[in-house]
Amino acid sequence: MHTFVPPHRFFPYLTWTEIQAMPDKENVVIIQPVASIEQHGPHLPLVVDACIGTAVIGRAMEKLEPEIPAYVLPTQCYGKANEHWHFPGTITLSAQTLMAVLTEVAESIYRAGFRKLVFLNSHGGQPQVLEIVARDLHQKYEDFMLFPVSVWRVPHEGRELFTEKERELGIHAGDGETSMLMHLLPDTVRTDRLVCEYPHDLPENSLLSMEGRIPFAWATRDLTQSGVLGDATAATPEKGKVLVESMSDGWVRLIRDLHRFQQPKAWRKAPLLV
Repeated sequence: MHTFVPPHRFFPYLTWTEIQAMPDKENVVIIQPVASIEQHGPHLPLVVDACIGTAVIGRAMEKLEPEIPAYVLPTQCYGKANEHWHFPGTITLSAQTLMAVLTEVAESIYRAGFRKLVFLNSHGGQPQVLEIVARDLHQKYEDFMLFPVSVWRVPHEGRELFTEKERELGIHAGDGETSMLMHLLPDTVRTDRLVCEYPHDLPENSLLSMEGRIPFAWATRDLTQSGVLGDATAATPEKGKVLVESMSDGWVRLIRDLHRFQQPKAWRKAPLLV
């Protein structure tokens, strides 16, 4: 049941007595992968986001020093993916449902005595949802430290692997995701159906962009016929391995920082004289 996650780092394999007796629970890092089951074109399975998030954090757990306490929860495979729902097979929760699920999971972790929880997000359609949940939980429990982080946001070597066009527009089922699945789950990639399709009809000479500083709302079918945004024909398993290894290295660095992190508390200091 632990899939890519090492058994000794898989939270559900612990007993309640082991959790009760765990020392320094306030600084144990608990990681909740949050993903999606959604279309990824004709060549990739629906499980792409869940696979990538789970595999990267699992590889990081293999590399993490044993003295740093960190555990991974089961991946929340269903996410907010309604931008893809015109493509059969996509399963989506509403933002409200996902918020409720993550809030109640987090509160369960808090009741067990833990105070550091990461929402590791591997789906581009829901970072705002996770950020809202994290902020609201910290507002409710001031000693609860929460970290909504995209799996891709840690330092990694991906930039050197892709063209400038792919880095800007290849946001879904393109070179990066296809390469990673070729490395992680090669039998699920339909290599005879690889697609290269970039977004259609984007505004030109405009401040507006697909996912830039001033975005416009879109559904996936507005931009692509195949469900692909990027060049999957350029993918290789070698690129995928570089991505997994370098991203997992980045997550090891981040987990070390999370373990050391203490919440700033300016409100406890003496007031400034103004």
